[in-house]
Amino acid sequence: MSGFFKSSIGRKVAMALSAFFLMFFLLQHFAINMLSVFNPDLFNEISHFMGTNPLVQFALQPVLIFGVVFHFIMGFVLEIKNSKSRQVSYAKNNGSANSTWMSRNMIWSGLAILAFIILHFIDFWIPEINTKYIVGDMSGKLDPELATSGFRYYEELTHKFINPIRVAAYVIAFVLLGLHLAHGFTSAFQSMGGTVGRKKTMQIIGKAYSVIIPLGFIIIALYHHLNH
Repeated sequence: MSGFFKSSIGRKVAMALSAFFLMFFLLQHFAINMLSVFNPDLFNEISHFMGTNPLVQFALQPVLIFGVVFHFIMGFVLEIKNSKSRQVSYAKNNGSANSTWMSRNMIWSGLAILAFIILHFIDFWIPEINTKYIVGDMSGKLDPELATSGFRYYEELTHKFINPIRVAAYVIAFVLLGLHLAHGFTSAFQSMGGTVGRKKTMQIIGKAYSVIIPLGFIIIALYHHLNH
């Protein structure tokens, strides 16, 4: 297994697999959060289920955290390896003519997205863990000081988007995520041989995914900011 990760192909395959996993999670996360716009009650119910289901909490959640950490570490490793190889190849070729700006700057968009994930953890995940496992409240109900009845998830979500600075940070992060996905989507399939004979189709799907998902998250943030 160690030999697999030492090879260039092995690292690219591992990077692609982690990318597929995270893109699937992103799609699922988007679908649930979009419910907060169209059906707050259903959003609350699904959020409570996801937040208290043992399989999600103790199996899928650790896998997700591992996937995020693995993807970024593998991305840094690949960037270091590619940087060393470019020092030689760029002496012979014009790098900007052979690759897109985004493909040459994935590391920077990746770092910005990592900073956003940290902010997202501070905003939502850490308070959720504190409420459930430190305070010991698994009911999912609102704080009596905030409201009289109902689940707290929708209230907590909308509360985070009151501050325009936080909303701006989320919008910028999702724009960068879109740029990251615009290259990463097709690159992941290419690493797995999924673009053979259908590269154009995969590029179209990748562009659609990289626009629709980030734009959807931006709409969610702006909607709650403007309607709070």
